[in-house]
Amino acid sequence: MTTRAVHTSETTYAAQPSAPGPGTGRRVLRAVALAATAPYLCLKGAWLAGSHIGIPDGSVLLEPGMFFKVANAVTLVMDAAVIVLVLVFTRPWGRRVPSWLLTLPVFVATGLLVPIVVAFPAQLLMRAVGLGPDAAAEAAREPFLDPWVFNAVYSGFIVQAVALAGLFVPYARKRWGSRWQGVQGKRLPSPTGVVAGAAAALAVAVAAVQLTWAFGGTAGLSAAQIAQFNPETGVVFATHGICALVAGAGAVNLARGGARRARWALAVAWTGSAAAASWGLWLLIATTGSTDATKDVTTAMVLTYAGQMITGLLAAAVLARFLASRRSTA
Repeated sequence: MTTRAVHTSETTYAAQPSAPGPGTGRRVLRAVALAATAPYLCLKGAWLAGSHIGIPDGSVLLEPGMFFKVANAVTLVMDAAVIVLVLVFTRPWGRRVPSWLLTLPVFVATGLLVPIVVAFPAQLLMRAVGLGPDAAAEAAREPFLDPWVFNAVYSGFIVQAVALAGLFVPYARKRWGSRWQGVQGKRLPSPTGVVAGAAAALAVAVAAVQLTWAFGGTAGLSAAQIAQFNPETGVVFATHGICALVAGAGAVNLARGGARRARWALAVAWTGSAAAASWGLWLLIATTGSTDATKDVTTAMVLTYAGQMITGLLAAAVLARFLASRRSTA
């Protein structure tokens, strides 16, 4: 290579603009999201180190055995993954992370956070207007965590959810924007339609059970859950039932195609399938993980949570097929 060529190459390289960094709004969201992980990470770290801060005497969390130790370690790692996602969405190297490596963490984060964003404020509102559990119900409730722990942790989760959404949407628009432009288009192949139909049918069954429980039905619940039922737990049941219905409806909508805007159809299917699959799996693990034999786990509970998880997975399969069809036409 000649000297002239070297100088030309260096000049050309020096003239190339560097990738722009995040704007002020995204920097603020990044800082907020990172700060919002602190309460949960600190508590989980303290519990793994042997502290009982926020855990009252008699709580199931103090049971001997490895289940809750493993659960604390896993959930600590999951919340720490939020930090990684925030950096992926705001750093130049984040655009080079393979899609397959990014999809699962974002899907799980969406699924676990969205129901909290819906249910926790609704519980606070019910309590504010006097519809929460009365003093007798509070006294009868088995100890689990001090109230301030829920307030600190769930408030942090809601802030995380809002900040992550604000960071993910512009990131996804730049990277995969062509996938949701325009309308949904033609109907997906028949096998995908069958999967969507199965998701919808299972969603209706799961939602029927969850909404029955939400409004005070006791069939299929354990004695411990019946004794501790209050309007706030009813909100949780209702939220899970609605998420299952959203997953089923989103799957059918994507499979049918049509002239509806693709971005809204994708948002509905993604949110519903993520919430149903993630929380269904989480509840299934939590329900079967306790070592206390007095806390009966009914067959109906296991089947409902398994059905919730399967509904989300079926809807996610339809979503994946829809995105694959968009890739071929993008």
